[in-house]
Amino acid sequence: MTARDTTGLPGAWRLGLLRGGLELKQFFRLRDQVVFSLAFPVVLLVLLASIFGGEVADGEVSVSQIYVAAMLGAGIMATSFQSLGISIAIERDERLLRRLISTPMPPSAYFLGKVWLVLGTGALEAAVLLAVGVGLYDLDLPGDVSTWLTFGWIFLLGTAACALLGIAISGLPGSGRSAGSVVVLPFLVLQFVSGVYIPASELPDWMLNIGALFPLKWMCQGFRGVFLPESAAVLEQAGGWEFGRVALVLGAWCIGGLLLCLLTFRWKSRRDG
Repeated sequence: MTARDTTGLPGAWRLGLLRGGLELKQFFRLRDQVVFSLAFPVVLLVLLASIFGGEVADGEVSVSQIYVAAMLGAGIMATSFQSLGISIAIERDERLLRRLISTPMPPSAYFLGKVWLVLGTGALEAAVLLAVGVGLYDLDLPGDVSTWLTFGWIFLLGTAACALLGIAISGLPGSGRSAGSVVVLPFLVLQFVSGVYIPASELPDWMLNIGALFPLKWMCQGFRGVFLPESAAVLEQAGGWEFGRVALVLGAWCIGGLLLCLLTFRWKSRRDG
């Protein structure tokens, strides 16, 4: 096989940015996909907040506000882990990846394009959920820069970790048709054991210990620490927000997810060899 001629091509970062713009353009062209993708976490939030009402932490925080913070983590994981796990498996099955790898475009540009896609859709999902939280459930947004910076690094580390895991799991489905079932099941289980649908204070310790092995639990805990009052920290398993441990676990999953991608990612489907 001859080496690909990349003379005169823009660099990988430039191509990745262009690829990201193309990915976002393709995403927003499918209006029904955009609406349902963004609306799904919001609908779940409204349903859960309507079913499980009331106040906790001596009346300083409502259950609805806890759900807003939890659904932020779930929404970001949906736009990264679930979205990439399914879409890449379909692209591989349709031999799009095989055609891309035969072009002069460096492989890194493809992945950079996916990064821009999940960052864009994840930020939009977060903005929609926060708007609903403020408008319907009286969620108080942080008033200082340092707290927003905390939100920023949790968002970036969580998105990166979940995106890398999504790329890694995309090689597990045997075909594009089975990708939805293969990816959605572990994501659904993670949401239950990570305190998304049922508050962490109501889950048994063994279930929380399983959830603590994965990034979703730590994203949700970190977002609760950003948007809820300090008095609500007693509802966490450790009785605190543990921002240091949140950063450590999410950072470890970024490294682990990258290693998994390097070990498992395939450009060709199994039927292509």
